[in-house]
Parts: sequence; C-alpha cells; structure tokens
Amino acid sequence: MSHVPHELHEEFPDAADALHTLKTTDAHFARLAEEYHTINREVHRIETDVTPASDEVLEDLKKKRLHLKDQIAAMLAAAANAGS
Repeated sequence: MSHVPHELHEEFPDAADALHTLKTTDAHFARLAEEYHTINREVHRIETDVTPASDEVLEDLKKKRLHLKDQIAAMLAAAANAGS
C-alpha cells in the first residue's frame, strides 16, 4: 500500500482555484478543509509508523477523512454549478 498524503489539491486537481476561493470566502468550507488537513496528516503519520495507533483508530480517522472529503466535494460541485 502506498502511504502518500491525500492533500486536497491532489484529490481535486481541477479545482485548485475553487479550493482557494472557498477557503478564503467561506468560513464553513475553510473549517472543513482545515479539519481534513489535520486528520489527513494524522492518518499519514500513522501509516508511516511515525505515530503508533491501533487499526481501529486508523480506520476511524480514514472514515472521518472520507466524510470530510465528500462534504468538500459537494461544496466544490455547488460552487462550480453556481459559476456556470
């Protein structure tokens, strides 16, 4: 398994401008992005054995990260639809 961080700009490469705009203009989006970043870094530290954690903790963090990613994707889609 590859242990690369899943940064938002890598997860949504075509939405770099929208990511930046929403982070600076939408407080809710900025909070979601910051929470995603925090959890993502923790997952990466666990996967690379920098921080010890049980499999259950890792799976819980991955589920939280996925849920945040889904919310972020929905907000990016809404912003794209509003702009078209």
